[in-house]
Order: sequence, then structure tokens, then C-alpha cells
Amino acid sequence: MIRTLLVDDEPLIRAGLRFIIDSAPDVEVVGEAEDGNQAVDAVRRLGPDVVLMDVRMPRYDGLTATGAIRRLARAPAVIILTTFDSDEHIFTALEAGACGFLLKDTSPHDLIRAIRLAHGGDSMLSPQVTRRLIHRLTTDQPIRRRRDALARLEALTGREREVLTEVGLGRSNTEIAARLNMSEATVKSHISHLFDKLAVTNRVQVAIAAYRAGLVD
Repeated sequence: MIRTLLVDDEPLIRAGLRFIIDSAPDVEVVGEAEDGNQAVDAVRRLGPDVVLMDVRMPRYDGLTATGAIRRLARAPAVIILTTFDSDEHIFTALEAGACGFLLKDTSPHDLIRAIRLAHGGDSMLSPQVTRRLIHRLTTDQPIRRRRDALARLEALTGREREVLTEVGLGRSNTEIAARLNMSEATVKSHISHLFDKLAVTNRVQVAIAAYRAGLVD
């Protein structure tokens, strides 16, 4: 079972999310929190696999909590689930280590799929968020930033650069393995090396590195 923690200051939203998650045979809700501070404490106590995190909450917001959770040992995957899709929220969340950014109009099917992907080490963004992310990365990119991004890739092997490009294109481990003629275990090993060499914590940040370096159009 994929153990999930719900973080939202509105009880009605948490109840709706619990109802959706309870419909999936392989996902369960192990706890709830009303703000980011409670969320960090719940992660320590309950050890969830995935956290569904709201952004705007009293006392301790979801973006700050995401960074705190991702710095924990054995940190769970964090998916931002919100009604607010400003560029600032999107980039702050991804830089803090969130592996997904979904809007609250996401369908139940896609929500469950996002939880499964996050648990498996993949990422999922709402289509609107993906478009804005790509636009920002491809239009607001000074030459020096591109040069700095390329410099980060100098430590990568040729095979790691190939995997980096495939991740940037949004392909899953299974798809990458088939395209590059390697096992999924080898793909996972390369991605782990990318995390270390690029100093990132999830696939979204790897994809951003690929875009910033110009490996992906």
C-alpha cells in the first residue's frame, strides 16, 4: 500500500481527497494535517510515502513545509495540490523538492496516477503548469544562465547526458530503458547519479536542468 498524508487547512477538502484515495486498492491515507507545521510533525511520526500538500495555509505554508520535509532523512515524495498556479508558487515548490504540482480541478483518476508516479520516483505536473514551466524556461533564459547550466553537465558521462535528455522529454524509466537499450535498473542507477552530480532531489529538477542547458527544445 502507498501510504499518503493529506495536508490542507480545509476539512472539506481533506474529506474529499480521502474519499478519492479510498477508492484506490493500492493507496491509503495514514494521516491528515491542517498546516505545514503539523505536516512536518506527521511525516516524522507516520512515515508516509507521499504527501499531498496545499500551498496557502495559516501559520506555516505548504511551500516552506515542502522544503522542510524534503530535507528530512527518508523524505517522502511531495505533490503540491492547490488552486493557485502562479509562476512564483510553481518554481518555489519545484526548487523546494516537490515532484508534482497539480491543480485542485485535477480528475480523481489523474490524482491517483500522480500518487503512484510519485511513489515510483516519477513526476507529474498539470498540463497548465507544464506549459507555463516550459514557456518560462525557454523565453526567460539569458546567455549566462545557459552557460552556467551547461557547466553543471561537465561532470556527466555521455550515457548520463542521454538519460538526462530523456528525463527532460518526460519519459518514464520503462520508456528510457527501451529507447536507450538498457535495463530499468541501469536507468535508475543513472538517474541516481544525476541527482548527486546535479545536486537535485527529484525528476522535475532533473528535467529543468535539461531545459536550462538546452538539451530539450
